[in-house]
Amino acid sequence: MEYNLADLFESVVDVVPDREALVYIDHPGTGAERRLTYRQLDEGANRLAHHLIDAGLKPGEHLGLHLYNGIEYLQTVLAALKARLVPVNVNYRYVEEELVYLYRDADLAALVFDAEFTERVAGALPRTERLRHLVRVGAAPDGAPALVATAFTEAEAAGSPSRGFAARSADDQFIIYTGGTTGMPKGVMWRQEDLFFAGLFGGEPAGEPVKRPEELAERVAKSGSGLTFFPAPPLMHGTSTLTSFVAFNYGQRVVIHRKYVPEEVLRTIEKERVTSVSLVGDAMLRPLVDALHGPLKGTDMSSLFSVSSSGAIMSDTVRAQLQALVPNALILNNFGSSESGSNGKATDDSGPEKGFRLEVNERTQVVDPASYEPVAIGEVGRLAQRGHVPLGYYNDPAKTAETFFQKGAERWVLLGDMATVDEDGIVTVLGRGSQCINTGGEKVYPEEVEQALKAHPDVYDALVAGVPDAKWGSHVAAVVQVRDGAAEPTLEGIQAHCRTRLAGYKVPRQLVITPGIQRSPSGKADYRWARSVAAEADGT
Repeated sequence: MEYNLADLFESVVDVVPDREALVYIDHPGTGAERRLTYRQLDEGANRLAHHLIDAGLKPGEHLGLHLYNGIEYLQTVLAALKARLVPVNVNYRYVEEELVYLYRDADLAALVFDAEFTERVAGALPRTERLRHLVRVGAAPDGAPALVATAFTEAEAAGSPSRGFAARSADDQFIIYTGGTTGMPKGVMWRQEDLFFAGLFGGEPAGEPVKRPEELAERVAKSGSGLTFFPAPPLMHGTSTLTSFVAFNYGQRVVIHRKYVPEEVLRTIEKERVTSVSLVGDAMLRPLVDALHGPLKGTDMSSLFSVSSSGAIMSDTVRAQLQALVPNALILNNFGSSESGSNGKATDDSGPEKGFRLEVNERTQVVDPASYEPVAIGEVGRLAQRGHVPLGYYNDPAKTAETFFQKGAERWVLLGDMATVDEDGIVTVLGRGSQCINTGGEKVYPEEVEQALKAHPDVYDALVAGVPDAKWGSHVAAVVQVRDGAAEPTLEGIQAHCRTRLAGYKVPRQLVITPGIQRSPSGKADYRWARSVAAEADGT
């Protein structure tokens, strides 16, 4: 047995087959839900895997998942891993042209898609020469284009529920496409062994990673049930799928919703006694806080022992509000990426005054991007991680050469985040170098300004971007969504607020009020949109 995710999952199934593994809750208000034990989830994945093999798909070929959250999503990931196919996440917000790019860039041979996306899939299909097998979840909408696709239920029925698969390898791949908020999406190629240790904590987030594959099931066999993990963002983002696999490695339960509806998230936490919920930043957390203050005040949150954010930072203000409402829970700002897995977590004193400070793992350093040597205390460098890192970007050797490097006997990944390190080894993340604003020769990182803006009592959400400026080269622009019922703040008021938290050159010189902040479904910032909105308002 190797560190292969399908092998590891099957080893857990074999020791806790009748334990509840997955709870799926459909559209809010319908009351529809499905519950699967580990044995049922395993058998469903076996059936689909056999169907895919019988359809002619070969080990190493790529299978796209163009789906909303559902049992079918995780079942398809497991089926791909069992059949030695490479699962590839597809952003369901993409329109036809974006899908053509991703389907082609990822060299998809097969696609499992939600019936709601039939028209977009049909439009993209003629320009994706390698894509030859389709599986549709749900009935095609009336009037949708005709597609030669196997119904998911038929694919399940046709396949055997038993295993009987060829031997697998730790070198089998898992591809996670990035969100593409700062450019075209890129496929991060992971060996499954590397992903197990870097993204799944080696099977033990709270302690020592396992030292041999068989140890995972041995630990599960000795443990009880009682933990419920709730990845609230879309499974199409790597963090949510990996959170589900963390739960499976524990032999514990996963709860998923089809779509994110804050009030229903709170009701599910109460009903299912959720112990750990994962979110992405203020965009997902703030509506929960508002609901707990308002219509769902008094909802029982006592089962929660952790609320974590990955992919976007929870502001200090919103984090403190949630902590007051759920005093017994750990409120965690985790830090990681598609290219590194987990890097660390924010310190207790992380916030607008001291910055976003991290306790990083032993594999993470701040390095000079030219020499790859560690920077001196207080100097600005780039975050980098060594050891269990990806193989590179699929179909992009140039970007791979820019991002991944060999240093001694170890492989490293150079991340996009600029940072400093202090004498205690605490890393302060300044922000993405690609989003850095150069104003009058000074560097401003948007994330730092956003933290200050979100501490304003009338600001609900905010993004910060640089806008061309004849005098300063660029100026700092704040794009702000105002809290319901609050008065619109003035630029002067925002500046006065920010000056108590930021150096003068970081204070916004432009304020744009917008009805809503555009983010990805998982809450990640869309800086291209923010820059466009600010530039249009400025007339540049």
